[in-house]
Amino acid sequence: MTTQANHAQTKWMTDAMEYGIDAAQRTILFWDIMRKRGNIYLEHRAKGQPPVLVFDYTPIIDGRELDPPVNYTLVQIINKRGTRPDRRASTQPNGKKADKRGTARDRRDQPKGLEGEAFRNNRPVLIIDPRAGHGPGIGGSKLDSQIGMALNAGHPVYFLTFSIFPEPHQTLSDVWRAQIRFLEEIRRRHPRAPKPAVIGNCQGGWAAALIGAERPDITGPMAFNGSPLSYWGGVEGVNPMRYTGGLLGGSWMNTLMTDLGNGLFDGADLVANFENLNPANTLWTKPYNLYAKVDTEEKRFLNFEKWWGGFFFMTQEEISTIVNGLFVGNRLEQGSFNIEDGKSIDLNNFKEPIVLFASFGDNITPPQQAFNWVAKVYGSSREIKRKGQVIVLVLHETIGHLGIFVSAKIARQQHKEIIGSFDMLEFLPPGLYEMVFDTQQPESSEQGHRVKFVERQIDDILAYDDGLADEEAFYSVRALSDFNNMAYKTVLSPWIRMLVTNASAEAMRQLHALRVQRWAISDINPFTWPFKTAAPIIKENRQPVSADNIFLTMEQNLSQNMVSMLNAYRDIRDLGQELLFRMIYENPWARLLYPAPTDKEAEKREAMEARLRQDEARLRRSMQRGGYPEAAVRILLAIMTADHGLTREEYDTAEQVVRSLDRFKGITPGKLREIVKLQARLLQTDRAAAIAAVQQLLPDPADRAEAMEIIDKYTTVAGRPLQSGEVATVEEILLQLK
Repeated sequence: MTTQANHAQTKWMTDAMEYGIDAAQRTILFWDIMRKRGNIYLEHRAKGQPPVLVFDYTPIIDGRELDPPVNYTLVQIINKRGTRPDRRASTQPNGKKADKRGTARDRRDQPKGLEGEAFRNNRPVLIIDPRAGHGPGIGGSKLDSQIGMALNAGHPVYFLTFSIFPEPHQTLSDVWRAQIRFLEEIRRRHPRAPKPAVIGNCQGGWAAALIGAERPDITGPMAFNGSPLSYWGGVEGVNPMRYTGGLLGGSWMNTLMTDLGNGLFDGADLVANFENLNPANTLWTKPYNLYAKVDTEEKRFLNFEKWWGGFFFMTQEEISTIVNGLFVGNRLEQGSFNIEDGKSIDLNNFKEPIVLFASFGDNITPPQQAFNWVAKVYGSSREIKRKGQVIVLVLHETIGHLGIFVSAKIARQQHKEIIGSFDMLEFLPPGLYEMVFDTQQPESSEQGHRVKFVERQIDDILAYDDGLADEEAFYSVRALSDFNNMAYKTVLSPWIRMLVTNASAEAMRQLHALRVQRWAISDINPFTWPFKTAAPIIKENRQPVSADNIFLTMEQNLSQNMVSMLNAYRDIRDLGQELLFRMIYENPWARLLYPAPTDKEAEKREAMEARLRQDEARLRRSMQRGGYPEAAVRILLAIMTADHGLTREEYDTAEQVVRSLDRFKGITPGKLREIVKLQARLLQTDRAAAIAAVQQLLPDPADRAEAMEIIDKYTTVAGRPLQSGEVATVEEILLQLK
């Protein structure tokens, strides 16, 4: 017994000494990294905070030279990858990717990196990063990023950068028109390529939506990643950020902050709001993770903080339009968002496929805010089909808001497949789909991720929400916001603007808490110099603590308790804010003073049903119109969609079959797309009648025999047994062709 006690006592003493040395070393290394963060902030600021891209680029159009000028610049990413394969792909001695499947997908997944005419004829991709407090570059801050995946797929890649300060009196309309001008230039530079695909991250997503809804002639498929378009959406008790505007009395606070900034709205205030959402991560988890992993986390931490600590500005005109029209007003999904006088944006005008990527782990843009606009704008999946629209949902269970853009794993899976599907989406039958990933397929597999597009209904979107009735209170918020903002501008704003100077505005900016914590812990503070001297010595004599150290376990338990305590504070705070919001805006007086608009849903549904009936009648009259190309496409689509889903492999198979048919040699991609869309709509309208009409499309027995060969080619190229639904469809088609 005495021996065990002595051993335990010795263990405690040894662990205490070991832990004390390690903790002291980690503390010095931690503060040295924080000192480096401050230096990086100051250096980056002195250089004008250029994009944090790891890719080289060349400017194409400087928005400051446009009329009116804006602080945006269109750049093209320089592809230095050449014909080198992806580092995760298997290679042959000649450096080319090993061809193990012999399918069209193999050729598409190889990083082409071509130059000259062949490269210019590939679909260009434009990536728009958010301008919501931070600077540009998050879409290409790593090799495994959206830019990296687009380059791997052989696309010419363009990117929008922007400078710290906007041009004087710059408006959202000016930026919108400049971005349209940029896309027109991309189209001019690639006249023979398909229309540019547009990828928008967060705020960049709704910016892209404004372009696509107004100018579908210059935009191809679009992907909105973590992008809010339904600003009032959310689940009670889960999404508290949507209540902030109402609790502050509306948009007048943003106008006040802009006045105090002498006409400029400070992006640091937006970043502070983001950080305030999760105090456990901001106050404890992020710094503790650096402290606990100080030997390995330095590079990742500093790279991220370089972007996170770069604060950008907006004009009063820009922030007012964004807050009043979008976040508080929620006018975009309602078709009443005025981008400029006499010009409203209508999301009904979308013509090209749209991909919506959201995550249940995102507390800034939850799936309800990313998806609900589809239900509001279209009303039903039948209406989506009637308009010939393709909308694809991509859902993740856990990734956070920033992870959607930053995570290398997300880039290698979701973004790779989204970008790889752009060409396919244009030939997908109209409708609402979800991109479903095969979770059994390992990330490092040479075969890539197996993806299936599964048909969904509007009710599937609404099921993510707990109902739309809670959104009625936000009409009161919007009305009160307009009143408060007008009152502030009339009574207080002139006095504040008279008192504010450039010096006072700059002083307020530099004393912002997010800036102070950076420049105050840098080399301009002599108290940080000892860390600079001691850190290299400690790294040479590092004595990390052992994993089973008793005191390390106590430290980790303390950390978990801190996180639990801060999460409890957050939950109580959010619950209190939600209850206060509902007390203010859901009481009968608020509804009486600020009533919601008259419900016209019944009229809208009746009008929509009338349009659907007319469209169905038109399609039924078209069942027997066409010839061999229409019949061939209808046969392939009938087989491919037999199970109400479509995989990439099925698309590749059909593509190879069509390319092998002599009668399709003279058909342009645009014409083929029209044929596919029409034949898909005929099958969606009346599948049995569309299949039965194949015999009328092929009156010549020779054509029918050739059509039967198409089925044989499809099953041969597919290289797999047909599923039960496909077998039944093939039998039904063969019965009509005999």
